[in-house]
Amino acid sequence: MPKQPSAAEQRAILERLDKFSRFTDSSIGLPFTRFKIGVEAIIGLVPGIGDLIGLIMSGYVLLEAQRAGASSKVKRQMLRNIGIDFVGGLIPVVGDAFDAIYKANTRNTRLLRNYLNEQLAIEPPPATFPWKVLVGLSVLFAVVIGGVVILL
Repeated sequence: MPKQPSAAEQRAILERLDKFSRFTDSSIGLPFTRFKIGVEAIIGLVPGIGDLIGLIMSGYVLLEAQRAGASSKVKRQMLRNIGIDFVGGLIPVVGDAFDAIYKANTRNTRLLRNYLNEQLAIEPPPATFPWKVLVGLSVLFAVVIGGVVILL
């Protein structure tokens, strides 16, 4: 079984993915709007090959999720997002706009972040051993046994 990365390693992975997702999904501001597109949307304009390159770029996020120790469920959700982005991007004309809007890498980074935050959450301390109950029952049994011995 592979070693689970430390919390520091997981934070470093998330930091890399944040930068990567910004670069691929929202690094270029469109003039006179608040909307941003990324390099992946620009590359996707090249018919066929652009979508394949975008698919490969999205695979990097999945690889980092594997390194971070993401669950199978999270990786399946990521694969679904990558598939939707790829298939949506293949549609002529509309697919390029879809690529710019869907932002699969940002979605997948958010999925991984949520998963890791759940994993790194501070767990409640384990319940303390019930010493008082143990001592009380021991005294009770001693009294009962002592009483039985005296009566016999």
